Amino acid sequence: MPIHYGSKQLNFQTISSPLGTQLPQAAGAAYALKASGLKACTIAYFGEGAASEGDFHAALNMSATLSCPVIFFCRNNGFAISTPSHEQYRGDGIASRGIGYGVDTIRIDGNDILAVYNATKAARAIAVDLGKPVLIEAMTYRVGHHSTSDDSSAYRSKQDVEDWKRLDNPITRFRKRLEKQGLWNQEQEDAFKAEIRKEILVAFKQAEEKKKPSIANIFTDVFDTIPTHLQEQRDELLEHIKKHPDFYPTADHAQ
Repeated sequence: MPIHYGSKQLNFQTISSPLGTQLPQAAGAAYALKASGLKACTIAYFGEGAASEGDFHAALNMSATLSCPVIFFCRNNGFAISTPSHEQYRGDGIASRGIGYGVDTIRIDGNDILAVYNATKAARAIAVDLGKPVLIEAMTYRVGHHSTSDDSSAYRSKQDVEDWKRLDNPITRFRKRLEKQGLWNQEQEDAFKAEIRKEILVAFKQAEEKKKPSIANIFTDVFDTIPTHLQEQRDELLEHIKKHPDFYPTADHAQ
């Protein structure tokens, strides 16, 4: 999918949409790092909903028994997609599962930026220096919808969301910490917002001026060599566009 980014240069491995699939992949990649002798580890991010998948259990057991240098970072926001955590499990969150598998585990305040940083830094030292897996459960809250197709007001009250935004917003909390230390103030805040707004508007304008890609590109973004069945579909679509141009007034016929 378009949001599944990957970068060999930055060591980001592209994931897939099905929940939990990245967890055994992270354990396997960590085992490969161990076998190669590199002083490095992998880290996989997932929600408490993904921890209900079988891949989660397979990944933790594999990493524990093979001593894989991997960090499993669970963001427990309480709702998965739309299912409250009390309907997902009866145990004490996700942290207790790591202990059960013999994995070093810590639960932290996921809305505390410094706690997240320090816990991840310590987990990396354990994974790299001791060759052991670590599970981090970060307790947080999702104030937005899960996705563009999700209406979270169907399963939680808007008042709850507003209370969390007002009382436990991680950005607001960190800003107040910086202000107490004299590292930030309202004048800097206003100037920063104005500067960022200008950058966003420029980016919007540049994006809007770009031409749309050829409609044929919907068949060329997965395979290096287009399979025969996709070639046939592409040719059929382009032929249909030529015969019915009124239905595709903005279509680019380029192949």
